[in-house]
Formats: sequence, structure tokens, C-alpha cells
Amino acid sequence: MHTKTLTPTAGQGVLLPMIFIGLMFFILGFVTWLNGSLIPFLKIVCELNNFQALWVAFAFYIAYTVMALPSAAVLARIGYKKGMTAALGVMAIGALAFIPAARSGAYPVFLLALFTLASGMTLMQTAINPYIVCIGSRESAAMRISIMGLFNKGAGIVVPLVFSALILSGMERFSEPALAALDAAGREALRNELSQRLVFPYAVMAVGLLAFMALIHFSSLREPELEAADAPSGTVRRWGVFQYPQVVLGAIALFGYVGVEVIAGDTIGLYGRQLGVAHYGVLTSYTMGFMVLGYLLGVALIPRWMSQRLALIFSAVSGIAFVLGVAMSSPTESGISQALLGWAGVPSVPNTVFFLAMLGLSNALVWPSIWPLALEGLGKYTAAGSALLIMGIAGGALIPMLYGHFADVWTPQRGYWVMLPWYGLILFYALLGSRLRKW
Repeated sequence: MHTKTLTPTAGQGVLLPMIFIGLMFFILGFVTWLNGSLIPFLKIVCELNNFQALWVAFAFYIAYTVMALPSAAVLARIGYKKGMTAALGVMAIGALAFIPAARSGAYPVFLLALFTLASGMTLMQTAINPYIVCIGSRESAAMRISIMGLFNKGAGIVVPLVFSALILSGMERFSEPALAALDAAGREALRNELSQRLVFPYAVMAVGLLAFMALIHFSSLREPELEAADAPSGTVRRWGVFQYPQVVLGAIALFGYVGVEVIAGDTIGLYGRQLGVAHYGVLTSYTMGFMVLGYLLGVALIPRWMSQRLALIFSAVSGIAFVLGVAMSSPTESGISQALLGWAGVPSVPNTVFFLAMLGLSNALVWPSIWPLALEGLGKYTAAGSALLIMGIAGGALIPMLYGHFADVWTPQRGYWVMLPWYGLILFYALLGSRLRKW
């Protein structure tokens, strides 16, 4: 079988592109998993319920749907390297937009800043994901994406700790009983004070993004040459990518996956705060820690001991089991986390929260496994297929909103049942959908 490779310009090895892409995955992870700490923070600052607070996830992830196809067009016009540079510039603008948002305390301005940040990230994702898939053999693509995932989710472990240290200190002054004891003017003043804490971190983030943009611009990273040995002959048709069921169904599976990944990573702090967990601001680190463990397993096992399809089956089945644990285990007892993590000095959490964090292990290998399975055999439609898969990230916008609705209507714990059918969908794709080549 022919394989499609993405070969750097002659004279340039694979190491340099891998280093730069690894750094970009770290940046993407840092910005993405900041939302898990930002959601409960903005819930206090802007006086929101669960559904309203999850507009943070909606504004962030809907950008991937809105901007995916424009991003593919931008890459086709200006190339990969300039596209990465432009992406970092757009992200810097989004970070700077947090400054007027924090000074005004206006929730719509926060959402606009998040959308701008994610628009730059969409352009970045559209460039670097197919690059990683095609830079070597397709059978080991999930292993390479797992290595990149270590950068991404490693940032997800670090960022809640940084956010908590810089912004969430002294939060007892902003608890619901403390705010309820104040008059309207006092509550407004305290919320404004809390909002101002975001100015400095996001200003530093903008400077860092601009510095890395300059580094990419002046680096020796060269434009890759696409080789499409398995490409169909003739002109690429506008909607031709939809003739490939493996990529269309893959995009739908990614839609569900990103939704449950965002729920596991971004609502765990919100859920922990509602259960009275003192260190709720760093709970996203628990989920990301299990994701890093999953990526390490992917690097060690794929493809020598485990195929990409088998990894996807494991992810779906374990995801179903852990969702049952979240929805049905105790919100007060913490014996499981004490038994498994107490020896390491990790603060214990209720069993239901621990199962939610364990979904990080289930989620880790879904993205690395779906991408190579979905892009196999697309040839000249690989760029369009990549954009279609990126659009699947819209699940991170819509499915958490569904959780937020049921968390308010039912209870936060019962709301997690919404994840169950999506893991069933991922299982279907692993067993059947990824094998289809004709409708």
C-alpha cells in the first residue's frame, strides 16, 4: 500500500520540525487547559450559573468549526511556516483582549477574547496535525501524536497549578457565603478586584506568543513538500472529501470525543467546587495527569504491542466504565483516590471526582488513533480531510453546554450521563466506521 508522506525540504532533518511542533503543542495545551480553571473563576466574577459558565467552552471550541475551512484556505495560500507564524500572532491578539475584558468585567468581552485565541489555535492545529501524521510511517502515527500529546497534556498539568498560584490565592474571601454577606456595592467591588488578577498573566502570555512568533519566523524551519503517492488522479473536487466515510465518520467521532474530553478537563474544577473540594482550582491537573499516563502508554505500546484500532477500542470501553463510576459513585467518600494516589502525597478527592479525572486515561489515545485511521487513503484530499476533522472540535463547544443544562436541571453528578452515548459512538468508529471505504 502506498503511504502519503510529508517530507521536509532536502537537507533538513525531522528533528527540528518535531521540536518546533512539540513546542507548539505545549502552547496549545497551555491555552486550552487554562479553561478548566477559568470557568469556575469567571462564574464568580460574572455571577453565572453552570450553563452560563460553560459558554467559555462554547466560545472557545466553536471557533474550530467557524475557522477550520478558512484556516485550510490560508495554509494553501501562504504555506505552513507563515501559517504557524500568523496563528501565533492571532493568539497574541486574543491574549491581549483579556486585558480590557478583565478591566471591564464584561462576560461578552471575555468570550470574544476566547474566540480570538481559539481562532489562532485553529490555524495552528490545521497545520501541525497532518504534518505529524504524514512525517513518517502511518502505522506509527499514533505513537508520534502521543509524543506530541505529552507536550500538550503536560502543559495541562502545569497550567492549573500556575493559575492557582497566581490568581486563586485567598479565594475564601470570594466564597458564596462571604459574597452573600456583603451588600451589592461590596460584592461588585470584590468581583472587580478578582477580575483584575487576570491582567498580568494574559499580558505575559501575549508577550510570550509574540516572542515565539518571531522565533518561528526567523527559524530555519522550511516549507515541507507534499508527496501524494496514493492520491486520486484529476482535480480535487470541492466536496470530494465527503466520498470517504472513514474521514466523515472520524470527524463525527472526534466531535463526541472532544466534547467528553472538555467535560472531563474543564468541568472537574466546577464540579469539585460544588462538592466543597478545597483545591478545586487544580483539579484539571488530575485529569491531565491521567492523560499523560495514557500518552506514555501509547508511546510504549503503539504499534509494537497495540494497534491504533485496538487502542481506540480500549479508550471507548474504559470511557464507558469510568462514566458509570462518575455518575454512580459516592460524592463524599474518597477511598479510591486515597488508595491509589495517597502514597504520593496527592490530596484526595471524592470518588465521583476521581472517576471523572480517570477519563483522562480513556481520552488520551482517542485523538492519536482517529487521525491516522481517518486520513488513510485520502491522497489529495488530506488537507480537506484535516480541516473536516478539525471541525469536529466543535463538540467541545456543544456537548459541555448540554452537560451544563442537565447539571442545572438535574444535579451536577447526574448531568455526566450525557457522556455515555459519545463513548458508544467512539466504539462504533473503532469497530466498524474506520474500516469503511465506500458509503
